[in-house]
Parts: sequence; C-alpha cells; structure tokens
Amino acid sequence: MRFLNKTMFAVGVVLTAISLHGCKKLVEVSAPVNSLNSANVYTNDATAIAVLTYMYANMSAINSGSSIPTSLFLFGGLSADELTLYDINNAKYRPYYINALANTVLTTDFWRSTYPLVFQANAAIEGLSASSSLTPAVKQQLLGEAYFLRAFYYFDLVNLYGDVPLALTTDYRVNNSLSRTPSTRVWQQIVTDLHMAQSLLSNNFLDGTLLKTTTERVRPNKWAATALLARSYLYTNNWVGADSAATALISNSAMFNLGTFTGSTRIFAKNSPETIWALQGVGSNPPTSSSTVNTGEGLTFVLPSSGPNTSGTYPVYLSNTVLGAFEVGDLRKINWINSVTVNGSTYNYPYKYQAGLTSSGSTEYSIQLRLAEQYLIRAEAEAHENKTTNSVSDLNTIRTRAGLSGYAGGTDLSSLQIAILHERQVELFTEGAHRWFDLKRTNSIDAVMGAGGACAAKGGTWNSNWQYYPIASSELLANPNLIQNSGY
Repeated sequence: MRFLNKTMFAVGVVLTAISLHGCKKLVEVSAPVNSLNSANVYTNDATAIAVLTYMYANMSAINSGSSIPTSLFLFGGLSADELTLYDINNAKYRPYYINALANTVLTTDFWRSTYPLVFQANAAIEGLSASSSLTPAVKQQLLGEAYFLRAFYYFDLVNLYGDVPLALTTDYRVNNSLSRTPSTRVWQQIVTDLHMAQSLLSNNFLDGTLLKTTTERVRPNKWAATALLARSYLYTNNWVGADSAATALISNSAMFNLGTFTGSTRIFAKNSPETIWALQGVGSNPPTSSSTVNTGEGLTFVLPSSGPNTSGTYPVYLSNTVLGAFEVGDLRKINWINSVTVNGSTYNYPYKYQAGLTSSGSTEYSIQLRLAEQYLIRAEAEAHENKTTNSVSDLNTIRTRAGLSGYAGGTDLSSLQIAILHERQVELFTEGAHRWFDLKRTNSIDAVMGAGGACAAKGGTWNSNWQYYPIASSELLANPNLIQNSGY
C-alpha cells in the first residue's frame, strides 16, 4: 500500500478541511470545480479509496508523543503499572505516570485528537452512502471500513472517558452542542457499527484496489470487525456474544493461527498468521531520512546502548511489576523482553517489536487485533458461562505456547477470573491500553493502583476518579452542555 501519493495528499487536504469545518464554521469559499472536495471525492473509486487510506495513515503517524489513539501503548502503559518513566520531571509524561492529570494542562489530549477522526468517519459514511457512481464492491467495502473505524474510535473514547458525546453526523451545529451520552448507549452504537461492518466487509484481506486479495493485513475485513466485536462484548459482559464472536475467529484456521516466537511466522512480524488487523507505518524518521519507520512501539520502546534518556526520545522502560508477573521459564519473558546495562544499571524494555527504524523497508506492522487475545476473550466468557473445561482449555492454549505447564488452580469463577487477568497481563503487556482498560472493566483498579499499590510506587496518590481522563477546560467552555468527569 502506498500512502504518500498526490491523490491521497489532496484527499488529506479535503479531510482536514471538512474536519475543521465540523468544529468551527470557517470563511466559506467555493472550491475550484476541478479540485477534490467533500462533494466530489466519492465520485470515483480511486479518490474514495484514498479517503479511507488517508485515515489509516493518520492513525499510523509514528510519534509516541502524539495523542492519536494508536499511541495508547505508551500513555496507557504509563497510567497503569507497566512502564517506568526515566525522567520523573518530564512535563509531557509525568501527569499520566503519577495519575495526576489536570483539566487545564493536558499535554496530550485524546479527546480533541480522536473526535476529528470520528468526524472523518461520519463524513465517509455520509459521502459513501450518497454515492451512486462507485463500483458496488468498492463502495460496500469502504462503507464497512468507515463503520469499523468509527467503532474503533468510540471504543477508546468510552474506555478513556466514560460517558462521551455520541456524534453520528457531520452537522457541526449538532456536534458542537452535544452533551455526554451514557456509556451504555455508546456501547450499543459500537456494537451496531460493528454488526454493520461485518455485513459489508470482505471475508478476505484486500489490496489497495479493494478488488483483489492480498497477503497484507492492513485493511480491516469481516474478521477484524468480528474481533473488535468479541472485545466489545467482553467489556460489556455479554458472555454469549463474546464466546460466539471469538469462536468464529478461532475456527477460521485457514486464515489465522497462533504464531511463533521466532522465524518466518514470528508473532509480531508483519502479516504474521496471528495478525487480524495491523497498521502499516508511515514515513521516515526524521522526515528527511531514508530510514523507514516500522512501529511507534519499536521506535519508543527499543532502547539504544545508552539506555533511556531525558530528552523524551526513549522515555520509559519496563516496570518491576511486569517483570515480576512472569512465571519461571515463560517464553514470553525470554523473547519479548530485552535489556541494556548502562553504568551498572539494567533497563528492561518491551521487545515484541524489534525494529524501530530500518533502511530496507518495513518488517513489522503495529498489530491492533491478534488471535491470542481471542483465546483469552473466549476463556473469560466461558468461565462466566460455567463452561469450566473449555475455559481452562483456552487458557492452556496460550500457556502451552509460552512453554508453561497447564493451569492447576481452582476452577471456580473467581479463581479463573484471576488466572485469566494474569494471563492477559503477561500476554498483552504494552499493547495498546489493554492493561489500563482491563483494570477498570474488572473493577480491580483500586486494588492495584490504590494505597500501597502501583500509583504510590510511581510517586503519586491514587484517587479512584482518576481512572477516567479529564476533559480539557477549553472543551467545557466551548460547549456548556459538557460536564467534567468527577475529581477534576
């Protein structure tokens, strides 16, 4: 997939313009009739495809300091108990690290960076729905992608903030006065969008034309929607739904299987058989360099021989909590953690992604959905459904790959929940905001972060209200219908 071309650049200008229009009505100047604009961008396949491709490129912008949803691997890890901040006085990361965000000073604001993406998805849904000139198969796939992306964005928003405005239109007059929608209603919309995406998206991975299959796993298909649906059902305690959706994926062994720690099927290699959906890196670092950026995770986490630094280029290393969570002989600790020793101090770092920059093209993509998570989703759902044997079997599938013996603990619901949460901790560490979100959805966040826990170890004082991020005061002033989260 080639992101940086003239067509997509023009589409990017259009999307940027209409996104800004969704926030504030600008001076109205008619676009030249021969230019791309929101009225004609959906009249032919190439420009319509470029709209969605540009949205993926936006999400793939490799800058760990940015507030795009895909940088949650860093900020979610800082907020939880996964990472140690090297420079405790770093103004950008310190508030997240010690769980002391302030609504007046938000160096990184996921609210204000994600809603423009929601607006772009809404614009795509409206434009594609109204188009009558696209190839039917292309239109159907693009609509499915737009619904999938909107669900993906709202998944992060509702987990980061709780109740959030549910914007489903491009009408700025409506959007600018929305109040916060109860999270139950937001979850309903996420599920609705994912069902719509399932019905529209191809069963196969498609290339840039959307008419041919490919080995690249960077455009979502029906299975990506199914994976996110399984995750959403898990988060909303729909055990039957989570079980069913995860089973559909696990049963598709022709397309997906658990990868290996080394070799051509390495789990975090690009297009690995475990990948359900990934984001391809965009651009170089610095922009004039010939080095290709692979993933933000690799660029941020893989430490040089000089170790972490105070400049913010390499701001973090793994916490002792993560290191201590692994059992003896766990292949994940052996293969997914590396270290450097500087002046007698050893810094362990995540090594799932091993290539930050390469001079020979991409070797890794940032995996957003993978098969191992589906086994753990199903195990948790089965435990709640009293399918004890099945739950232990799925748990052991993940443990066996990690070189561990089978689970030998209690088979009551409480014991299984603890075991599965632990397995998620060591399987999914520093991937997105899994740990931060898991602590909240399982109501274990106060026990982990509270008195004598992770927050104190990081130099903070825990307040249960801080499990949700604050809304910037500027947003509250701009829209009096918004109400701040408690505790800010």
